[in-house]
Amino acid sequence: MAAVADGSGCARYTFRLRVSATASRGLLAEWDRCRWVWNQCVAESKAAFKAGEPCGPAGLDRKLTEWRGEHEWLSAGSSVPQQQTIRDYAKSRSKAISDIKARLPVKRRAGMPGFKRKHLSAPTLNFTRRGFRVKDGRLQLAGGISVSVVWSRQLPSDPSSVRVYRDSLGHWYASFVIPTQIAPLPKTGAVIGVDWGV
Repeated sequence: MAAVADGSGCARYTFRLRVSATASRGLLAEWDRCRWVWNQCVAESKAAFKAGEPCGPAGLDRKLTEWRGEHEWLSAGSSVPQQQTIRDYAKSRSKAISDIKARLPVKRRAGMPGFKRKHLSAPTLNFTRRGFRVKDGRLQLAGGISVSVVWSRQLPSDPSSVRVYRDSLGHWYASFVIPTQIAPLPKTGAVIGVDWGV
């Protein structure tokens, strides 16, 4: 089903995936690596805050290079979702800081990103254009993972990114981001009222 995403000019198309046992192991292994990277970002951010030092995505990217050099199991995975994990962490942290600076009420603030626990966090992997491709109806991800997509419709153009995630029932999905041109509907002069029941 297509839905307009938060960013203007983009739409998301989400499809169910048929994941083999081998592909499932590969996806969960990638998720374990990305979760470890996220938790390292949280630890680095807290340490930098205590030391009064900056902690931005550029510095965390350099740290990722060091981590991949130090840990063979980490470098065995694709760098694409790991780099995107850092981008997602930086975006989440930036939103939390901007809410604090804007003095928003605590209930409306985005909390600072925290550690992700293995059994409490749903697996989610984000791949940019260089980390995946669609070939012969299958989604091929960086790291040699290939899964079947249950296509309910054709994609209107080449996707710019894809999010692969598993829901609480254990079903896997792929959510493609497609660039689109948004045109306003013609004005009709008609008016409609909505009763919110307040």
